Amino acid sequence: MSESIELADAIEAVRQELLDASARGAGQPLRFEVGEVTLDFSVELRRDARAKGGVKAWVLSADAEAGIAHHRFHKVSVTLHPKDAGTGASPLVGNADLGSRDGF
Repeated sequence: MSESIELADAIEAVRQELLDASARGAGQPLRFEVGEVTLDFSVELRRDARAKGGVKAWVLSADAEAGIAHHRFHKVSVTLHPKDAGTGASPLVGNADLGSRDGF
């Protein structure tokens, strides 16, 4: 299982990366609005007694998919629309200061 992760963990990693990008952009003169985020995964569905519904989706790396080709894999696309929990608006990565064109 070392080369696959739970689908929920993969989505959480993307969420954390977006938060990290936002924090890194603080103080920068240029901002980006975070729009639609589409993620494409190869997943393997496995029965799991601990999972609600009895099935878990495991995201596989290309290496893992090639290495265990005797399993059935599914392609899954997940589209996320990030929203700020406080305002409901699309988050911005950067700083509110529009900057200056001086020096150009």
